[in-house]
Amino acid sequence: MMRTLVRGSAAGAAGTTVLNAVTYADMAWRGRPSSQAPAQVVDQIAQEAGHPVPGSGGIRDNRLSGLGALSGIAVGCGTGAAVSLLRRVGIRMPWWLGGAVTAALAMAATDLPMARLGVSDPTSWSAKDWASDAVPHLLYGLVTYGIVTASDRRP
Repeated sequence: MMRTLVRGSAAGAAGTTVLNAVTYADMAWRGRPSSQAPAQVVDQIAQEAGHPVPGSGGIRDNRLSGLGALSGIAVGCGTGAAVSLLRRVGIRMPWWLGGAVTAALAMAATDLPMARLGVSDPTSWSAKDWASDAVPHLLYGLVTYGIVTASDRRP
């Protein structure tokens, strides 16, 4: 069981690296700023939990930015671990479907909290906004699921 979790987490970390690389390349290509949504989600969750992020001004903003990025890494690794567990219990899909399902799980894990907390409203996103979210997540899913399935074939 532990090996399954570690394998999935490592696959999720690799997928997260790809997601981040594609996102940063898109930012560089289009000259767009980074999203503040992860930091805003962390801020609201921390406040609702009764443990607001300390500091003020730029120091607090920097903490929130770092925590937002770390939350994305946690979602990526956690989704990879979950997919690896699902595979272990017998849920096996072709690579393309498994990759798309993995992508959808990761998108749901990030987009649903944003919507619930009112940080962003995905129903108001433009096609370009959706592409900026969906393409990196799809590549995340394909890489993560590909690594999980490849590690099954080890001797």
